[in-house]
Amino acid sequence: MTQEWRVALITGGAGAIGMATARRLARDGVVPVLADRDAAALAAGVAALQAEGASNALGIPADLSDRDAPRQVMDRIEAAFGRLDVLVNNAGLSRARRIGEVDLADWDAVMAVNLTAPMLLAQESLRFWQRQRAGSIVNVASRVWVSGAGPAYTASKAGLVGLTRSLAVQLGPLGVTVNAVAPSYLASGFNFPGQDEARRAAEAEHIALGVLDRIATPEDVAGAIAFLAGEEARFVTGEVIHVCGGAQLAARPASRAVTEGSAP
Repeated sequence: MTQEWRVALITGGAGAIGMATARRLARDGVVPVLADRDAAALAAGVAALQAEGASNALGIPADLSDRDAPRQVMDRIEAAFGRLDVLVNNAGLSRARRIGEVDLADWDAVMAVNLTAPMLLAQESLRFWQRQRAGSIVNVASRVWVSGAGPAYTASKAGLVGLTRSLAVQLGPLGVTVNAVAPSYLASGFNFPGQDEARRAAEAEHIALGVLDRIATPEDVAGAIAFLAGEEARFVTGEVIHVCGGAQLAARPASRAVTEGSAP
């Protein structure tokens, strides 16, 4: 592989955000490498990307709850490409939303995937950053780091924002930017595994951009990731972009009051 190719690792790559991000980065000329524990979905995702023109797309089966997996994934990338330009820590796990239902197995599983794996992947990426003196990490956090949700998930995503800022300081001297995107509920199987229209409607009502009359899509998140991974964001680091349509803010005022010109 010649040096003009940029390579991006996307964890949770076979999921909705992962595939949307892979497609967007591929359109920007970046080779997508997908890591996912679902081997069948991973194979299908890579085949789809290759059929769409990303001929160098690669899939790496990996269970990121295994602490050896980050090193093994980076070894594969080293062997296949010899470089890494973008790391997208997108893999996520959510369990037990109520504090009374949380046990240590749930807590440890969520922390392993959502927080420990991104740290280990960043650590294993040093081999590339130290040679290249450039790169980008984009961590997929969540709106819940400011709004709260399930204890383990919220704590892991708040921790991921803290990790983002720590890495931005420590990797900056290597020319590496580190940022996060924080989506709200998405139109995807992760948030809505069934056809829960009432829940979708309730979430849409909370979005400040009510004129859109929808919730976020994986493509919305992918656009923010692509920006942070691209040249236009080379002077942006340590930041969190909320891809929420304003759902991380206070509830919007009644639409009638605003449209009639009353004070909100």
